[in-house]
Amino acid sequence: MSQPVTVIIPHQLGATEARRRIDLGFADLARGLGGAPGALERSWQGDRLNFALTSFGHAISGYVSVGAASVTVEVLLPGFLAMIASKMQGTLKREGQLLLEKK
Repeated sequence: MSQPVTVIIPHQLGATEARRRIDLGFADLARGLGGAPGALERSWQGDRLNFALTSFGHAISGYVSVGAASVTVEVLLPGFLAMIASKMQGTLKREGQLLLEKK
């Protein structure tokens, strides 16, 4: 059974800059996966980025919804990865705040 992990990250960047940073962050993630074909799929629909990746033979999917003052991230973890849901929630929040901090 899949386990959703949801994180809301406030920011002060405005939607355009937050979206730009998220797009760059996903590009870095794709490079970090070694550029494996099909390892990470992503597509924007308005201010919502839908994504899917394969890790350890399991599909992970979710979305990032960008707003003017916050970003919502939801990741759907497959059964065996659901055990680390709370750890992943903390990591997503921490990494998201770093990505979206005003510089």
